Amino acid sequence: MTIFEVNSIEEGIKEYYGDSVTVLHSYTVGGGDINDANCLKLSNGELVFVKSNSITNKDFFVAEATSLNAIESTNSIKVPKLLFRGADSTSGKAFLAMEFVIEAPRVHNFSEKFGQSLASMHNADTSSFVSRGKYGFDTNNFIGATKQLNRPKDSWTDFFRECRIEPQFMMAEKYFDKTSIKKIIKLLDKLPDLLIEPKHPSLLHGDLWSGNYIVGSDGEAWLIDPAVYVGHAEADLAMTELFGRFPTAFYESYSFVNPIEPGYEDRRDLYNLYHMLNHLNLFGSSYHSAVIGIVNYYV
Repeated sequence: MTIFEVNSIEEGIKEYYGDSVTVLHSYTVGGGDINDANCLKLSNGELVFVKSNSITNKDFFVAEATSLNAIESTNSIKVPKLLFRGADSTSGKAFLAMEFVIEAPRVHNFSEKFGQSLASMHNADTSSFVSRGKYGFDTNNFIGATKQLNRPKDSWTDFFRECRIEPQFMMAEKYFDKTSIKKIIKLLDKLPDLLIEPKHPSLLHGDLWSGNYIVGSDGEAWLIDPAVYVGHAEADLAMTELFGRFPTAFYESYSFVNPIEPGYEDRRDLYNLYHMLNHLNLFGSSYHSAVIGIVNYYV
């Protein structure tokens, strides 16, 4: 998807829709914990969804646009159409504009189609996303408000250790006593025995829970708020089980297209340790016991 880079939202509207189109109304909509979010009603009847944040956080929107483009390029599952992004030095705001998706009722086989579409994305060629390795991504991005390191690696286990678990543990060091730190080191050393290399690398959404998809105008699942990278498809599947498991039909149809490898259930919580650590770093000690519980289970 082509996206305009502009210096203000008003400039973006004119660049995309023409000089005669103006904003009639703007109202706040749900946009998550990090960004402000508004729906703009235009004089031509169109609706535009705009995320904004401090201009110092403009890289959030560069990364999000890149992630959405990567998913769209696989031709497997829909994402909102990107319109424009930029930074307004006058208002001190960075922003990302995309189509406002009007939700429709779910199709009767919603979960089955969702599972099949995600599996197709995981089966897509990834060679254009990582230029110097098999796993990672050509640019770093964000997992929530946390910087996410995507340094390319040829080993999935090495990538998961060096670019996922280790950085989060280092940020969370203040939460752990000496006994816990010894267990964490032991867990890191055991990763080659706990994880497996995938049959093929997959483009991952990276933050796939129920809050990061919407029902689109076609009644099917559309992905939003990605934190993409190339990794093991199991990491996406594990996230779908972290905050309320998706319906059984989703996993059955997924596995029909991209079979889930034996032992996935034994690795699931290890993948989700990354997200629990990120929540610990973002939201504080209420996630400490969950992190320690996972560490203790594997060591």
